[in-house]
Amino acid sequence: MSIPKFLDIIKAISDENRLRAIMALRTGELCVCQIVELLQLAHSTVSKHMSILKQAGLVESRKKGRWVFYRLRDADETSSLAEQALSWACGAVSQDPIILKDECQLSEVLRLDPEELCRLKKKK
Repeated sequence: MSIPKFLDIIKAISDENRLRAIMALRTGELCVCQIVELLQLAHSTVSKHMSILKQAGLVESRKKGRWVFYRLRDADETSSLAEQALSWACGAVSQDPIILKDECQLSEVLRLDPEELCRLKKKK
C-alpha cells in the first residue's frame, strides 16, 4: 500500500459526515437521497462526500436511471488496508450517540420509497 492511498483512506474516514454515511451503509445499499435525508445536508455536499469515499476505495456506486445508489465495497473488492480501516472505524464509533441516533433515523428513512424521497428533495 502506498502512502498516498493510505492517506486517502484516513482522510476519507476523518470527516464526521463521511463516517456517518459509512455507518449507515452497513445496513446495505442506499440511494443518495436517503443519505441526504439522514445527514440533513445539501445534495451537492453529500455527493462530494460520497465521491471522496469512492476515491478512497471504501464505497462504490451504481446508477439506476436518474438515481445513484451507494454501498460499501465488498471485502473481496476492498484493499486489506481499506477493509481494516472500515472495521476499525465502525467498531470504534458504533455506540456513539450520534450513530445510535442515525440508526433510529435511518429506520424511518428506509420506510420511505427512495424514488419518492428523491422527488420530494428535488422540489425543495
